[in-house]
Order: sequence, then C-alpha cells, then structure tokens
Amino acid sequence: MDLALQRNGRTFLTYSASYCGTADYKLGMLEYRGGNPLAASSWTKIPSPIFQRSNANGVHGPGHHSFFTSPDGTETWIACHANSSASQGTTRTTRGQKISWNADGPPNLGVPVPTSKVLASPSDETSGAGT
Repeated sequence: MDLALQRNGRTFLTYSASYCGTADYKLGMLEYRGGNPLAASSWTKIPSPIFQRSNANGVHGPGHHSFFTSPDGTETWIACHANSSASQGTTRTTRGQKISWNADGPPNLGVPVPTSKVLASPSDETSGAGT
C-alpha cells in the first residue's frame, strides 16, 4: 500500500491534513515536477483538498489512507478511516472505494461513499491472484 500514486510518468504524493479527531480531517496532494525530490521546489501543492467530508453521505473526517491495486492491475482503490458522524472524534471505521483518473492526469478520488452503499469488489478479486 502506498500514499504515492504514479501513472503515465507522473508522481502524486498524498497526505492527511488537519486533526484526525475532527470532521474536517481530509486529504491533500502534491505533484512531483522533476528535479531533486528532496527540494520543495520540485513539488507543486494542489490547492484544494482531494478527498474530504461528505455531509450528504454521512462521511466525516476521511483520512489516514492508503492505495492498492486490484488483483488484475486494472483498478486503483483507496482505503481510509472516516466517521459516520461529525462528533465521533477518533472512533473511525475503515472504508474503501475505487478511484478514477482525470483526463488531464491526476487521480480523482471522488466523494466518500456511505457505509450503506454496496460496492463491487476490486476487479478479478475472486481469481485468487496474490494468494
């Protein structure tokens, strides 16, 4: 599992932002632009959060995350912690959902889905790949 995503020669580094005990815990992202990866000037900060609370879906404070690929390598998924209520503090549950990619290259994490939503399994999960 990673916090970095690479696709089509581009590298994106994601991070959790704010305090995990609040409903406003969220994810931010940097994009590597070349040069020395230890130099701040080699990175561009994406100005807005890339994954954050969804009051409509009852998802608060999504963060503390990681990414994984489906067994057949065709899908990228996020696993994270979040709350179902704005007042739960650090009593979070683990959630996961498939992400997509924007036409201009960066990952699109979408909107956190509610725990009541039934999701399709990662592609080729039942093949036993990786076991």
